[in-house]
Amino acid sequence: MKPTAFPLLLTVLIALSAAAVPAPASKPSQSSNSAPTRAAAEPQPAKVTEYTLPPEALARARALYETHTVLDLGETGFGIIVLWLILRLRVGPALRDLAERASNNGFAQTAIFVPLLILLMAVVSLPLDMYGHHISRMYGLSVQGWASWTGDWCKAEAIVLAIAVVAVSVLFRIMRKSPRRWWFYFWLLTQPFIVLLIFAAPVILDPMFNTFEPLEKTKPQLVSAIEKVTRRGGLEIPPSRMFAMKASQKVTTYNAYVSGIGATKRVVVWDNTERDMTIPETLYVFAHEMGHYVLQHIYKGLAFFSLMMLIGLWLGRKIVLAMLARWDEQWRIRGVDDLAALPALLLVLAVLAFAAEPMASAFSRHLEHQADIYGLEVTHGLFPANNQVAASTFQKLGEKSLDYPAPDPLLVFWFYDHPTIRDRIRFALHYDPWDGPEGPKYVK
Repeated sequence: MKPTAFPLLLTVLIALSAAAVPAPASKPSQSSNSAPTRAAAEPQPAKVTEYTLPPEALARARALYETHTVLDLGETGFGIIVLWLILRLRVGPALRDLAERASNNGFAQTAIFVPLLILLMAVVSLPLDMYGHHISRMYGLSVQGWASWTGDWCKAEAIVLAIAVVAVSVLFRIMRKSPRRWWFYFWLLTQPFIVLLIFAAPVILDPMFNTFEPLEKTKPQLVSAIEKVTRRGGLEIPPSRMFAMKASQKVTTYNAYVSGIGATKRVVVWDNTERDMTIPETLYVFAHEMGHYVLQHIYKGLAFFSLMMLIGLWLGRKIVLAMLARWDEQWRIRGVDDLAALPALLLVLAVLAFAAEPMASAFSRHLEHQADIYGLEVTHGLFPANNQVAASTFQKLGEKSLDYPAPDPLLVFWFYDHPTIRDRIRFALHYDPWDGPEGPKYVK
């Protein structure tokens, strides 16, 4: 479920707070120091040579892929159309006038205007959000009931609303004090706030939506097996930073991710993965997540998206000023520092975000590919045929998520934040730097 339909000035902040670089796989429950021995005793799965799905699953994957493509593009287009209609129908000025009649205080006016705008857009977009959840339930990707889903939707909207009131109040105060450089000062002020969000998300926001337990408590034998991987990489990840998430309460798919920063930095694995994957597959999943941890991907993601936000605000100001120079009287907007101009700014930022999505997707795919490489290198020699283990892991991930094997290259270029399952399996099967002159890239 997306946090909100409220577009991009605030969505950027929320997305950055989740710059946890999600990873593709997850880990299964296994035994401790005897992991290699047990792995050898487990029944060996069929050898993976290519990502394939049986005919019935392939038909379902194609149907889901086509539905998600239409839904994702439709949500983007719908959000832009809604903002344009808000401007054309002068909804912003009506809400502004209402706020001004209610109070002469600037912050109070913002506290009235912003929630009304957010709730209007959220309610208008609610049918699309509900349809997306219906599709996930219909294809067996989600088991979350509607009451639980509604609760999560309300909590997410409340979080965004609280952040939005503060963010917009600060933004318009800066606009009025510095009409020419507000975009830079606002960006500068948001940076420590974004870091704070990333820091707080694992301990405050995430537990509002899911249940987490220390992995050492739920799977102590798995922690012992994982320590073999961390020692191989010359890294100590304390068990206190390893968590299991009860994803099975809401979804059937597999995943794991790294989140937090500083004292809250942690590796999280979904219980679905630790339940269904073999020991070596679980260890490869953890190794991938360890790659995000070791390669500082949270910090790199923070730097990248902060730069994107700076450029977006700079361009956004120029475009909004040009729009208002042409349509301000028609839209009854007094200037860029008028609260009624917020939908115009959000419209511009939403369009810029869509245009910039290929860059963000390519950057994310690059980080995920680096983590794949690290996972292969750090598990090399820990169990037999780790290339095949990685390929089997991705095959299971694709089967469970109904990943379509042949997505359109343009959609991959524009929207995919992970390499395709097919590409990841091919790379895993053929990656062998140990006999080359340069050797491994990350784990020597």
